[in-house]
Amino acid sequence: MEPKEKGHKQVNGIRMYYEIYGSGKPLVLVHGGGSSILFDFKEIISRLEKQFQLIGIDLQNHGMTDHRDVPETFEQDAHDVAALLKELHIGKALFWGFSNGGNTVMQIAHLYPEITEKIIIASAFYKRNGMMDGFFESMADATLESMPEPLKINFLNLNPDFSKLENMFDKDSKRMQTFEDWDEKILTSIKAPALFISGDKDVMKPEHVVEMWRLVPESRLMILPAGHGSYMMADFEGNTDSHLINFTVSEVTKFLNH
Repeated sequence: MEPKEKGHKQVNGIRMYYEIYGSGKPLVLVHGGGSSILFDFKEIISRLEKQFQLIGIDLQNHGMTDHRDVPETFEQDAHDVAALLKELHIGKALFWGFSNGGNTVMQIAHLYPEITEKIIIASAFYKRNGMMDGFFESMADATLESMPEPLKINFLNLNPDFSKLENMFDKDSKRMQTFEDWDEKILTSIKAPALFISGDKDVMKPEHVVEMWRLVPESRLMILPAGHGSYMMADFEGNTDSHLINFTVSEVTKFLNH
């Protein structure tokens, strides 16, 4: 899998890294917390690059994108993605956000409806009580040691500077620790057709995903027998359920092409 184009663009004061695969209608891929383009979307890119122009983005502090000395917010990530697309001369796109990337994609649809055609929100949340019990308590005590090993290895492979890993972990943890519930208006304002995806054993409760689905007017829902993201990528043990990922991709393709 080789990107057709990759590089950095100057966006809102930082150098932002991106990769473009395939051709067709633009589908923007927004990774989750602590992650990067290929860590979350390798399986998806390999299955969809013949059907879409896939634009992977490393968000602030992540992968090969610069960091800022300000707290991370989902709104800022939305502004960055929108500004990068402008630099790439992409007027309107489909979006697929995983985990925290799903929160960012909801903010993009809310703040930038004019660039949003359809959105896929995979394993995201909008209220603290939507997460499984104990999630925010464990975030309060999070240390770099508690970060999943595959994510650490992935970051250091892209970016051998250990202080950058500490910075990213610190900013990501603080974003979760200080997260405040969103107003329902953020979801009810979304005009783009949306597909919510989650696992039945995900970090957010299935009931919470149903709640979001009910708030977004033009939305569909798919809850799969899976953990956090294992319906679209390898799990943290490195196991890949190809049949399940194929199923996810076939449903997503139907939704995007419909």
